[in-house]
Amino acid sequence: MKIGFRKSSLKKRLSARTSIKRQIVHRSGLKMPRGYGWLRNPKRALYNKVYNKTSFKLSTVIKNLFK
Repeated sequence: MKIGFRKSSLKKRLSARTSIKRQIVHRSGLKMPRGYGWLRNPKRALYNKVYNKTSFKLSTVIKNLFK
């Protein structure tokens, strides 16, 4: 688990948006509303919740500096 600063990857961002699995789920109507990730995959939902609370993006740091 990463704690602290994280850098975004353009390659990973594009591959996540264009994956075959995502297209199949999206087009078949199997999408769930926001917040229901724990129903579909509880282990991943828990990991993501902890990760998002313990790490931060560079853009967030810059925004907070210039407030």
